[in-house]
Order: sequence, then C-alpha cells, then structure tokens
Amino acid sequence: MKSSLSHSVNKITEMVQHLAAAIKKALRNPPAVAKMQTAKDAVVQESQEQLAQRFNLPYYSDLLQFPYVVEKITPLPYSFVKHRLALPLEEQAGILRVAITDPFDLELIEEVRCYTSSEVEEVLTTKSAIEEAIERCYHQKENEASDYIASLQKQSDQTGEESTADEGYDLLERSGDSPLIRMLNVILAEAIQQGASDIHFEPMEHGLGVRYRIDGVLQSRHAPPKEFQSQLITRIKVMARLDIAEHRLPQDGRIKLRMGERQIDFRVSTVPIVFGERIVLRILDKSNVLLGLNTIGMRSEIIAGLEKLIHLSEGIVLVTGPTGSGKTTTLYSALSEINSDEMNIMTIEDPVEYKLQGMAQIGVNHKIHLNFATGLRHILRQDPDVIMIGEIRDKETAEIAIQSALTGHLVLSTLHTNDAPSALTRLVDMGIEPYLLTSSVVGVLAQRLVRLICAHCRTSYVPSDQELKELGIERSALPHGVLYQGEGCSHCFGSGYKGRRGIYELMNLSSAIKRQLLQSADAVELQRTALADGMVSLREDGAQLAIEGITSSSEVLRVTRSCEEV
Repeated sequence: MKSSLSHSVNKITEMVQHLAAAIKKALRNPPAVAKMQTAKDAVVQESQEQLAQRFNLPYYSDLLQFPYVVEKITPLPYSFVKHRLALPLEEQAGILRVAITDPFDLELIEEVRCYTSSEVEEVLTTKSAIEEAIERCYHQKENEASDYIASLQKQSDQTGEESTADEGYDLLERSGDSPLIRMLNVILAEAIQQGASDIHFEPMEHGLGVRYRIDGVLQSRHAPPKEFQSQLITRIKVMARLDIAEHRLPQDGRIKLRMGERQIDFRVSTVPIVFGERIVLRILDKSNVLLGLNTIGMRSEIIAGLEKLIHLSEGIVLVTGPTGSGKTTTLYSALSEINSDEMNIMTIEDPVEYKLQGMAQIGVNHKIHLNFATGLRHILRQDPDVIMIGEIRDKETAEIAIQSALTGHLVLSTLHTNDAPSALTRLVDMGIEPYLLTSSVVGVLAQRLVRLICAHCRTSYVPSDQELKELGIERSALPHGVLYQGEGCSHCFGSGYKGRRGIYELMNLSSAIKRQLLQSADAVELQRTALADGMVSLREDGAQLAIEGITSSSEVLRVTRSCEEV
C-alpha cells in the first residue's frame, strides 16, 4: 500500500514538473513572439529607411517642419514622449500622424491611441531626429518666461517649495511644480535657449533684476516680484547645496540639470550686497562645446603655427586674454589635437569645466590647500608628457612651469594680459628672469571673442575715413566699398549680433624677440619686434573679419581697444 502511494506521488510530481516546464517554455517563447523576434533580429542591422520600406511606412529624416513641432502643440505629456520616443506631428481628417523609431513596438501605438482618443498613423524616423524634434517642440515659447513672471504679480501670496535637484531633474518637465519652481525653471530654460553664458540675479531696492550675458554682453530680461526675491535665492542655494542660513559670506556651488537630452551644468556664485544676496550662474552646456582647432574660428595660418608649437616635446605655450575670451576652450582644443594612447596628459584647473576623455584632470581646492603650485609638483611625479595649467597666477607656479618645460615637458597655460607680447612682460614682473623665458617659452597666443553680425538683419553701409583709419585698413581693401552691421531683429533680440568667434594673434619666440627680451622686457618694444617679425595683430585679424562682413568694425574696435598697435 505504502509502495503504491509513493509511486502515485512520484508520478504526480513528474507530471507537474513536465507541465511547469511546458508552461514556462510556452510563456518564454510563444510562436507569435518567436516569429516577431526572429524578424526583428533579421533586420536589426538595417537602416531606419530600409526598415520603413520593409514595413511600408513613411520615412522622414527631419521632423522640424511638421505643424505640431513648429507651433509647439503637445497633445502628449513630455514624460511619455521622452521615454517612449513617440511624437505627434500633425492631424489630418481625424488621423493623428505620430513619429516612432521602433515598428515592432505594437503596444506603443495603442497607448498613443488611448492617450489621444484618435486614430493613429505611424511614420518612421531616427532616434536623433525624434530627440531633436522633441526638444524643439517642448521648448518654452519665446515670451513664456516674461508672461509667467508677469502673472505672478497677481499671485504674490503664493509660497515656493524648497527641494533639491539632481542630475535627473529635467527643466522641460513642468508637472507638479509650485509657482516659484516653475518661475526659476522658465528663466533657466529661456537663458539656455537664447545661448546665454551667465544668468545674473541682482537684488535692488525695489525688486529683483534678472540679466543674461549673451555673446559677451549683459541684457536685461525680467523683474520678478519683490515678494519672491528671498524664496528664489533660497531655491537656487538649495539646488546648489549651499548653506541657506549663511547670508553674510560669499559661497560657491554647482547645479547639474538636464534639458531634454542635454546635460547642463551651472556654476553658482553668491555674494552679499546691500539689498540682499547677488547670485550669478555660469552656464556650462556640454552639448555646445566643439573642441578642435578647426572649430573655434582660427585662420589656417594660425592653426598651422599653433599645431607646430603643441607638437613640440618640450616648452611653454601660453594663451592670453581677458576673462571669458575662450582661453580654456582653446587649450582644450589643443589638447584634443595631441591626445592619444601614447601620451600622458595631465591638467590642473580651477575649476574643471569640462571632463575630457583620456586625460587626468585635477581640480584646485583651496580648502585643503591644493593650489596650482602644489598640484603641479605632484603632477610632475606622475610621469606626464603634457601638462595643462589653468592659469599662472604667481611666481611659484611660473617657476615650476618653467622647470617642467626645461626638464622635457610640454606645458600649456593661460595668463590675463591684453596681447601676446605683454605675457612676457607680466612674467618678468612676477620675478622670472628673462633668460629663463627665452629658454622655455616657445609661443604666445592672444585672443578675443567678437560678436557675429546677425544674418537676418545684416545691412551694408559706406564707412567714414576715420572709421577705416581706426580699423587700420584702406578703402581699396573693401571688395565693394562697404562694411556691414546689424540693424536688430527678433532673431538677435534687437542687438544686431548672433553668435561669436575668436580673433587671434600668435607670437613665436624668434631669435629677434629673444634678443629684445634679454635687452628689455618693455611690452611696446616687444610688440614692435613681433610685428616686424611677421606677427598678425588682434586688430588686423579682426579687421579682416569686418572686411568679410562677418563682424562689424565697432565690434572689432570694442574688443581690441586695449591692444592699440604701436
């Protein structure tokens, strides 16, 4: 009896195991799913256009001209569109045309149909095209920030929420935000869309002023209600993880946000002033950084000369110019040109603005006494081939840089001087002996950023003789006898300029310049020698851009006013 019962139990157990295995197999690989997966694997290597032909779907490589994208009509929530990559483009005869990237995702179409209560027609596109269209479509409208801030005048009794923001926070995601958070988001988003490099929050006696620095020039934008001043400042400090209880001392911090697929970093600086705390946000948009000497506006002869210098095995190459003239971008571009697996490139910066692949980057930290000099000493023990120093600020850093160059390292660094010859004078003023400079410095590049004339409102005019004299060009040098300027339009926010590019002067330390340096470190004499030696000055480089209609004569004179030629 016992034996029979045991046999029956074993039989039942075996049947259950077989049944479970069959169910598991069926669930894991039903015929329809298996057939679709096989088809998907077969075409996974095909392009989206070929995939569209296979499924008999319309294919578009550019979605920016469809009505919903142009007019920013958004029948689906941003979170759904972003994660599912399905963007409505237009509606005709009750049928909603939707761009997708995966024709195998049948559930997606049903979800869109449920969301919109419309019949859906799919079109196929690429991931990059749909992401670009999503960002364009869900960008805020031109005057949304101003309109929203104006509406808050009627809601001054509202209070803001204090919450932290991390790398997952998206400026385009607006659901569930309080009025204060929404106001800050639209300001940040508007500044990024308009290409601002800095946002200034300036407490004044009767309110808070907001200004954007666009193409190097500050422009007033908004005046939020006075009642929101302290809450807005607190919100920014919370996001930057600063001490919100400290109002008497300056503080520095960082904010990391996203705007669609773009990673945006903000460097935050607070300073106490008479009417409250003044905050400046430096915008570091990684998607806008184009590294490479051929992408930053250098002329071919300047590129050729600089490439010779950065491919030397030893010596110091200096980049000079005022704050915000693009020196760091030039250094990064130079490093990207020589970066390879055979090179050990190390940098010390204050702060590290952009992370570069294949390079060891050190950030200065004054709280633990890690400055340029101490960091540079430790870098030399790391067997570097190339060293980049964010800035030579004192004699100690300059001496270590010179010793590094003399012992077989290529050193790249920056200085704050008006022109290339003045860099040598500045180092001598720091206490560096001229004979050390002639042995270590191989070249100096000076630069400025000039604004470009807006292509939508560019007009020509006949310049006066005085204007041509200041610019240093003859009337015969003008191809059509005219120069150009911008009148101002909606595309350039009335400034007449849109975008910037660099002007440069490159001074190689020739034998004549070295002899002059040993005789006298006077900047004027060094400039005369360099110009006689063939150096093209900043004014001359800018004048050529004015002749070509790329920038205006007034812009060239504005940025080179401190570099008067001898």
